[in-house]
Parts: sequence; C-alpha cells; structure tokens
Amino acid sequence: MTRRNFPPDGEAGRQDRREPFFGWLLTSPPYDARAMRRCPAPDGNAPERMTLLSFLCLLAGLTGCTNFYGKGIQYQIEHRYAVSDPQFLRSMGSLVEPGVLASNRVTAYVNGDQIFPAMLEAARGASRSICLETYIYWSGEIGRQFANALAERAKAGVKVHVIIDWVGSRRIDPALLDLMRQAGAEVERYNPLVWYAPTRINHRDHRKLLIVDGQVGFAGGAGLADIWQGNADSPKHWRDSMFKLEGPAVAQMQAAFMDNWVKTTARVLDGDDYFPQLGLAGEQYAQVFKSSPREGTEDVRLMYLLSIAAARKSVRLSASYYVPDDLTTQEFIEAVQRGVRVEIIVPGSETDSPIVKHASRGKWGPLLKAGVHIYEYQPTMYHCKMMIVDDIWVSVGSANFGNRSFRLNDEANLNVFSRAFAAEQAAIFEADQGKCREVTYEDWKRRSLWERILEGITAPFRAQL
Repeated sequence: MTRRNFPPDGEAGRQDRREPFFGWLLTSPPYDARAMRRCPAPDGNAPERMTLLSFLCLLAGLTGCTNFYGKGIQYQIEHRYAVSDPQFLRSMGSLVEPGVLASNRVTAYVNGDQIFPAMLEAARGASRSICLETYIYWSGEIGRQFANALAERAKAGVKVHVIIDWVGSRRIDPALLDLMRQAGAEVERYNPLVWYAPTRINHRDHRKLLIVDGQVGFAGGAGLADIWQGNADSPKHWRDSMFKLEGPAVAQMQAAFMDNWVKTTARVLDGDDYFPQLGLAGEQYAQVFKSSPREGTEDVRLMYLLSIAAARKSVRLSASYYVPDDLTTQEFIEAVQRGVRVEIIVPGSETDSPIVKHASRGKWGPLLKAGVHIYEYQPTMYHCKMMIVDDIWVSVGSANFGNRSFRLNDEANLNVFSRAFAAEQAAIFEADQGKCREVTYEDWKRRSLWERILEGITAPFRAQL
C-alpha cells in the first residue's frame, strides 16, 4: 500500500488494478457484479489495514463534529395520490417552495460536447448580466474558455457575478480568477475555511447554475472542468447532462443564485438586469427549488420522498452518488409492493469516489430483495442526477441521493412536469441503461469478503456522503 495523490477522473490504478481510497492505493481485483464470487481478497498485511482503519476512525470523529440544522425528516410519506393528480403539484409547490409555474421550455444537453457550447454561447451573448454559481471550477481548456468569455463580457459592460465553492475550486489557476476580476467581474469563493470554525468546510455549495440576462438559465450536474469534455466516450470523459430553462421559472433560478450571493457578499442584486419581465416560452410546468442546511428544511429529501410516494407506475433514478438511508429505502420498497417498477443507475467500477461505492453497496440488500433494479454504468464515471416518475414528472440538477445533498450541501434542482420532456429523458435513461450491468440480489449476496470489509469500514461515514 503506497500513498500518493491521484487524479479525480478515476483513472489512477486502472492499469495495475489498484483502487484510490481516501488517497491510498489498495491492491484490489476489478469489480464484476456477475462474478463477485471469484474475486479474491487483495494482497496486503495486517499493519497496513490497521493503519487505514485507524485513519478512518479518526476522520469519523472529526466529521462527527459537523453541526446539523433541524431535526430531519423521520417518517415516511404515505401514498395518497398519483403524480398526475393535481394535488401532487399543489403539495410540491407548497411543501417544496417556490410554486410550480406554467409556460416554460426546458432543453436537455447530453455530455460536454453539447453542454459547454450551449452554455458558452449563452454567456457570450449576454447584454446585461451573467450569474454563475458552481461547485467545480478547475484549470484547463474549459476553465479558460469560461474565464475568457466572462472577462470579455465584463469588459463590454455586462454585470458578471461568479460564486465558486472554496473546496470545489481548489484546482483553479489563480490567473483565471485575476483575469475575470481585472476585467470587472465579481468573483467570490463560498464558505472558505477559517481556523476558528474548521467544521464549516463540511458545508459546501454544490449548486451548478448559470443565468444570463435573467432570461435564460442552465442547471444540472456538470462542473467547469476538462473531465466533462467529450461525449462520455472514454474513462477520461464523464457522463453528465445540463438543462437550459426559458420562461417564468428562470426568475426562481435567479433567486436561487441570489441566495448564496447575499450570504457571501451581503449585497442584493435587483432590478431589470436580473429580474426582467419574463414572457411565455413553452408548454412545460417547471419549478426551481434550492436547499441549504442553514434552512433546516431538507427540501431535497422531501422532494424525493414526495415524488416516490406519488409514483404508481415507474421510478427511474440516475444517481452519481447513491447512499440510501432507511427512510428512502422503505419508500422504494413500498413503491415496489404497490406495483411500481423502480430502476436505479449508479456508477460502476469507473468512479471518483470508492468510499461512496462501498458505503452504498452495503445497503442494497433489502432493495434488491424487494425487486428494485440496480444497474452499474460501465464506460466511464456516471455523474447524472435525475429522477423520472410515471413518465410525467422529472427532477434534474445538482442534488445527489444521499445525506450530503439532503443535509450538508447547498443544492438546486429543476423540476419539470411534462409528458413530452419525461419521454425524452426516459429515452436517454434507457440508452444509458444499455451500457450498464445489472446487479441482482444473488450477485449482491455473492460479493467478496474484501467487498464486505470495505462496506463495514465505510458504514460509519454514510451520514457524510
């Protein structure tokens, strides 16, 4: 076992079959859902494993100091109405604010080859304002393209405001920040680490938003880094999606950006440059909601629970980081018991977070036994975050399916009520499914001893994942 820094794209260790885990490289056989029984335990010695275990226990103690806001949702939501019932939109718009608005248009962009040209075109066409909020902003070709576009617009007199997470932007070249700032753009880092409050590092801004002139908005899962380039055609290019929003709900997305802008700068941005009169853009109902641990409402978890509870036919979930808890697990099981087909796509062996993989898999037993279908995406890291319910309700955005998104991170999602849009996303989901390996209950029971050990080691960290 050796210590080294490894790249975030999950490529380290692929040739020699060593797997990054909290920065360590552990010799391990490649994971195969259909042949787990054949996987031997990796070579190693007891002192190395004890060192790793001690490190994880120490980290568990440190992360346990993080404050939680509110008591959290403790009880299941009963199935009382369908997603297609008008009551669903009334409840969703009241319990997960703001309300659901009519007359929007949402356009999907699949992978970097579609995502970045569309976002850059919108930014370069800005005439009044650009508001960008993102978790990941790294140096590289994509980082330079966005910095140049924002700097050019700022020089032209466009009001440019950027929020980047302090942790997520750790790989950015300061020269890119200087380029934007010297051009007149305002660039702020969210929640930087300070010595007197070390646990605040656990509260991250995970939102990915771009709003141009207050009229067009983008939301989804892609950050600004070269790992999102391409078309998910190699392990170096991640699979992800972004979504362009036009219509009245753009004001909700702008308000979501303003939430952390005010928290970071204590200044309110207002007026026509940010909140213009918005006309009708399409026939889709849409809602942009935000969540933050400071608000203590767990809107992400509540949105997922309300959606699953209202399902009568199908739930399709794309989850880049899937760490089910007892509450969501039971909600899925009850959905299956009333005849709902539940399908979940998660990353396979190509993952940037092995700890999430192991912590997640340890909780799959009851789901698989109940009839939930779980698929592992094979070609590259699967970073999509989407739920499709009964082929009419779709939620996309930055929120993952785990406690970090439920209770620790700031998130923002776009919900769409539209059969046409849902059908389009279902087709994309099925295309991804064709590149997956399904994990059955029998496969799960036959997983190797080493897999079970890692699941046990990572179990205490589920509340942080």
